[in-house]
Amino acid sequence: MKKQTGAIDFSGIEKAIISIKGQSVLIDSDVAKIYGVETREVNQAIKNNPDKFPAGYIIEADKNELIKNIDKFKNIRNYPGTPKAFTEKGLYMLATILRSPQATAATIAI
Repeated sequence: MKKQTGAIDFSGIEKAIISIKGQSVLIDSDVAKIYGVETREVNQAIKNNPDKFPAGYIIEADKNELIKNIDKFKNIRNYPGTPKAFTEKGLYMLATILRSPQATAATIAI
């Protein structure tokens, strides 16, 4: 993803992209930061709109897999619930549901 000038800084996104089950994904907490919302809002959007996230849009991330393979997630033991990992399609769909101006701007920028 390109760095955009203006309100949204995409410079750290490359570091947040990880590979789970052969897919390049972003974890829900990172998605929340990008879209300017809280992680609970991301997870609530998924819960309220399950039909908008078919197979391949979200991958349920295994905490143990994250703990073993990714230094960044060493504190994930305290993570409430199961982390969700968004594929590119999932990110676009989520942005259409969230109502933050930052989510809209991020989707347009991507």
